[in-house]
Amino acid sequence: MSQHPPGPPADLGAQVAAQREPLLRFALSITRDPVAAEDLVQEAMARALAARDGFRGDASVATWLHRILHNAAVDRARRSAREVLVDEVVEADWHDDAYTVDAEAVAERAEVRAEVEDALLRIPFHHRAVLLLHDVEEWTVERIADALGISLPAAKQRLRRGRMMMVTAMARGHERRAALDGVPLRCWDARQWVSGYLDGELDVPTRAMVERHIAACPTCPPLVAALTGTHRALGALRDPDSVISPALAERLARGGGPA
Repeated sequence: MSQHPPGPPADLGAQVAAQREPLLRFALSITRDPVAAEDLVQEAMARALAARDGFRGDASVATWLHRILHNAAVDRARRSAREVLVDEVVEADWHDDAYTVDAEAVAERAEVRAEVEDALLRIPFHHRAVLLLHDVEEWTVERIADALGISLPAAKQRLRRGRMMMVTAMARGHERRAALDGVPLRCWDARQWVSGYLDGELDVPTRAMVERHIAACPTCPPLVAALTGTHRALGALRDPDSVISPALAERLARGGGPA
């Protein structure tokens, strides 16, 4: 008589819930955005519970969940499709015998958390995830490969390149700081305030800092301009005659949905 493969453990839901904090720490480390991190954790846990019948205990629950969260983050990264440092470019730099960095300056910046976070955000997601799991969470390369569903050589390559990218990003930090010398707020801080700025919700000092940042920053003005244009385009939807029929507008005004 054939035996059925073992099903998921009866307390899988509790085991998934117990991994929330480690998952949130990992999600926050790769996104640097508390809201995005929370969303990723919720999505990963939801995916895990939806696929619970497929869990056979081949890996630990923690490894399984990190794999799911990583895949969810990859999906989002593909949708955003924007990385600042390309691995091939950094690899080419490190192949050049003439390439070097100011080790003292890199070590000095490495002591500043904001500099480290800024550099991490400029490393492609795939490499950042491996680097954080290995050097921050202290996972073995074998466990990382298993969790992310990649080969052991691929995991080792991502770790190697991720470390090189980190050094390069830290070394180039002075260029970014020079470009932003005297500009209030870091770019990410300013960009988080833009939505409130568009809605007129900021207090006077914060609004002034955002405006000074936008006026002086070399990279933020196009982003703010795009946000402003999108904001205005969405605002135009308030004119029902330009977008929807009068009949539909009347139904909506009565509280009814589209027919």
